[in-house]
Amino acid sequence: METLLEAGQGTICQITLAPELPGESAPCLRLWRGTAVAIGHTDADYAKAREAFDAGAGILTHAFNAMNGLHHREPGPVGAALGTPHVTLEVVNDGVHVHPEVVRLAFAAAAGRIALVTDAMAAAGAEDGDYRLGSLAVTVRGGVARLTDGGAIAGSTLTLDAALRRAVQQVGISLPAAVQALTETPARAVGRSSDLGRFVPGSPRTRSSWTPVLALRGCGLPATPSDKAVASVRVNLVNRSQLRESPRSHLMGSSSVTAGIANSPKMLCFNAR
Repeated sequence: METLLEAGQGTICQITLAPELPGESAPCLRLWRGTAVAIGHTDADYAKAREAFDAGAGILTHAFNAMNGLHHREPGPVGAALGTPHVTLEVVNDGVHVHPEVVRLAFAAAAGRIALVTDAMAAAGAEDGDYRLGSLAVTVRGGVARLTDGGAIAGSTLTLDAALRRAVQQVGISLPAAVQALTETPARAVGRSSDLGRFVPGSPRTRSSWTPVLALRGCGLPATPSDKAVASVRVNLVNRSQLRESPRSHLMGSSSVTAGIANSPKMLCFNAR
């Protein structure tokens, strides 16, 4: 891991660890304070997850997925994250990864600490069909991506605009709370709250424009002094360099909490297990 971080030359903003594995214990978390440390894709129980959070991990990757569930006698990583005030919980709000009622409960239990992410793969914004996720074959049917061999969920086709609409219109989250979960909260989770995720003097201000029914009109628009991020539903979702590179890139996001708010084309995120 140290070799990868060194090779990144400061561009790696987040790593995801399974804390129960050898070499990914609490002392290791303390070595990577320059990078946001998350836990996920893990078989950790409540105690091991809480130990990791107490040691410095501050994000739960893809809450409820690829981890032990929230049980009344075994609260697991989700229970540990909910009970640790500095931890941000990523949620893939596509109606497949997490039930809408569970999403609502997460917002209620961890107000201001939910980051809506996409976990998007190559089929985001594209048609159903056959795709690849690394070396794995993926079949997308009805917008749901699953491994061709075995049928396990294989990322998503979710886009951040759809995550916002679903949160407000189907889950029942207030518009300010949903916008915060796409902007301010993920920026804070990766240590970028001073310059990303909100409109403040000196920040790189771009905005997104939305219709009254939360359909996306456009992104990467220059902000004006009168813009109010929540009231006008114009949020700092993307950067203009991403839009120049790909017409769809602003909608796809990634598996990390910086999906949609990373302002540097050099910023990288990855999961390490």
